[in-house]
Order: sequence, then C-alpha cells, then structure tokens
Amino acid sequence: MREIVHLQIGQCGNQIGSKFWEVISEEHGLNATGIYEGDSNLQLERVNVYFNEAHGGKYVPRALLVDLEPGTMDSVRGSRIGALFRPDNFIHGNSGAGNNWAKGHYTEGAELVEQVIDRVRNESESCDCLQGFQLVHSLGGGTGSGMGTLIINKIREEYPDRIMNTFSVMPSPKVSDTVVEPYNATLSVHQLLENTDETFCIDNEALYDICFRTLKLTTPTYGDLNHLVCMTMSGVTTSLRFPGQLNADLRKLAVNMVPFPRLHFFMPGFAPLTPRGSQQYRALTVPELTQQIFDARNMMTACDPRRGRYLTVAAIFRGRMSTKQVEEQMLAMQQKNSNYFVDWIPHNVKVAVCDIPPRGLKMSSTFIGNNTAIQEIFRRVGEQFSLMFKRKAFLHWYTGEGMDEMEFTEAESNLNDLVSEYQQYQDATADLDWEVEEEEVEGPALSATAMVHSKLITCARIICNKM
Repeated sequence: MREIVHLQIGQCGNQIGSKFWEVISEEHGLNATGIYEGDSNLQLERVNVYFNEAHGGKYVPRALLVDLEPGTMDSVRGSRIGALFRPDNFIHGNSGAGNNWAKGHYTEGAELVEQVIDRVRNESESCDCLQGFQLVHSLGGGTGSGMGTLIINKIREEYPDRIMNTFSVMPSPKVSDTVVEPYNATLSVHQLLENTDETFCIDNEALYDICFRTLKLTTPTYGDLNHLVCMTMSGVTTSLRFPGQLNADLRKLAVNMVPFPRLHFFMPGFAPLTPRGSQQYRALTVPELTQQIFDARNMMTACDPRRGRYLTVAAIFRGRMSTKQVEEQMLAMQQKNSNYFVDWIPHNVKVAVCDIPPRGLKMSSTFIGNNTAIQEIFRRVGEQFSLMFKRKAFLHWYTGEGMDEMEFTEAESNLNDLVSEYQQYQDATADLDWEVEEEEVEGPALSATAMVHSKLITCARIICNKM
C-alpha cells in the first residue's frame, strides 16, 4: 500500500482536518469509532492509504493533531469522531502562539517539535511503503503558519525523497482575523516555496463567495466552509483511496502539475455546487460537471483564472461515467478556451476517473489548476506586508522572539520573485524561442566533434587574451 501520514496543525488545521476524517470515514464505510459498517468490498480495498488496522477490526486514522494550546484538541476529543483518533497522537502545548509566526517557528513551537517528529517517525515506520505527508494548516495565525512550516522543514530533512503536500488556508482581504496576517503569510510562503512539492491554496473569501452566490446560504458558518474544503480534499485524494480506471498517486500528480519547482501552488475547485432547492432542476452530467469546474465561481481561491493562464490542470471525476466522454469534454473545453492555456505545454490537462461517487451524490468532479492568476494572492499579501514593514509596525513582537529583520527582507524579496516568475510565464509564448543563428561554414561541413573542439579552442584563446 502507498500510505500517507496526515498532520493537522493549529486551530484552522484541526477543524478542517477533523471534518476531512469525518467525510472519508463515511466514504470508507467506517462508523464514528472506526469499525467497518460498509456495504462494498471496494471501500476496504485501499483503506490502508489513510488508516492503520488495529485490534478487533478497528481502523485508526494515520493522523497527528498538533496545536500550541489545548482548546482545539479538547473540542476534537469531545466531538462525534473524537474516539476515532489514537490518544497518543494528540500533541499540544499550553501557551499558544498568539498569532505570532516567530513563536510558532522559533520559541514555543521549537519546544514541541521533537515530540511531533517522534510521532511522525513512529507512524512512518509502521508503513509498508510511505508515499508522503499531507499537512493541513492556515498561513494567517501563529501555530499553523510558524510551527507548520517548522514541522515541514524537519520532515523534509528526515524524508527528503517523500512527497510533501499541504492544504494551506491563505489570508484573504475581506475575511481577516488578525492584523499581522501579511507578516505570518509572507514568512510562511518563503518556507513553502522551498520545502513543499504541492500546495493547495484555499481562501476563506472564495469559500464565503461560494456559500453566498452559488449555494445561496445567507449566513454561512465555519462548518459550511470546512465542509467545502473537505469535499475538495476528499476529491483530490480519491484516486489514492479507491481503485479506479486511472490511478494517480501524489508523485504522479506532482510530476504532471509542476512545470517549475517553485510554481507548485494550485487552485482547487469542486462540482456540483448547487443550492439545495434547485438540485432537481439541473442534470448531473459530464458536460455539466466540466462546465462547472472551469467556472471562476467554483474556485476555492480568491483570484480569477481568466486573468491568468493555465500551466497545467488535473481533474478527478467520480461516479459511473464513460472515460471517453470525460476525455472528449475536457478536450473540447481546452480547445474552446485555448487562450487561457499556455501553448508551450502541450497536453497539459490530465484526467482521472474513479467509479465510486462521494456520499449523497451520483457523480462529482474535483479540479486542480496551476494558473498564473494565483499571483494575485501573493501580490496582495506582499503589498500589505510592505505597507507595514516600511514603518516597522508590529515588528517588535517578532524581534522579541529572536528574529532578525533580515529574515523579513528575504521573505519579501522571495515573494516578489515568485510574483514576477508567474508573470513571466503568463506572458511567455511558444514562438519566443531561442533563435539560434547558424553560421555558414565554407567548404566541407565540420563534424559535431570538430565543431566542439573549434569552439573550445576559441574560448581558450579569448580567456588567454583577457589574462
């Protein structure tokens, strides 16, 4: 089995993570205590990807729950699925990170991190063939961003050849919890750029928009938002958890989705998203799902894909459907909107099909897009960061924990570099290739080896002349 070790960090990470376990336990036919009550052998065929089998037919999530304060842990323990998790895997401090990245990364978090890595080792050693790690956290607070990136760095040191996949909740302009979000997010992105292989960017603002506009919920709760995120997480991981007509693991996904190592930030989407009352008025068909997943209103990231271009796309369709029809619909969508796809990566849309639909639906599809428009998020965070950093506002909270101003400057320039990289590839076209001027060779053409020799001699002469 290709196992995955899951970590959820901080308040946001634990709330989304717990909801994720609720959703996938149901899909695999497990009850709230991890006992199988399903109705199909397919549910257990690859259950080991996320669950360990324990004594008495109980399935236990391969999950670590981490926070720097006990509050969130207590609410998970007391929730409906509290008995599902292994008690040793609840790891918490008592002081909290106070929305301060430095506390999570350097002081409070550093005290707890060895304990976390020890549990990670424990879970990894019991795997047959560890595929990688999946981390759920937010970038706006202190624990998820500071300690989250510290854990990623430590895991990267110990398991450099495993895939590191994160679901990161980005701070959004309209839904802001703390004033220092731009600092925490910029310092986190600086780390994620170097140390993760795939990052799914989720945005509270986009989730609120989906609830208001698409699902017509007048007062969406965090429960509604978390449910949207879980449907997407469940969709993204479908082809790892169930046998399908086309299986992809985390590494295959990374190879298909990441054209350049730094550009690994994805926009997820999900379909069908329909208001409760109008479900009977829409047909659930492959063309309808394809139409919806490419719709800007179904994106879980608050940026408009029409303002950028797709470098790569992956779509996971679930339910009984014809693979041929799925391929045709995706191809038609690509041809119709060819301006929105870069022309220098041919066949940049990948499709996976799985026979098993999510609970309560006949078919669904999940979308993963690597689009240059995601630079809008980084640009927005960068602008807010520089406004505060110019005046050194709130900086004493970070330097007081032993941080250096230089680290802020480095993080800011790394973020700005990322934005300009996205812009560069958005503007690039296939015909702006290197134009190699061929020199005409008089007389008989030189062999390849002779040409190399002559070039080397010319270089040597130039160097000698300069000396």
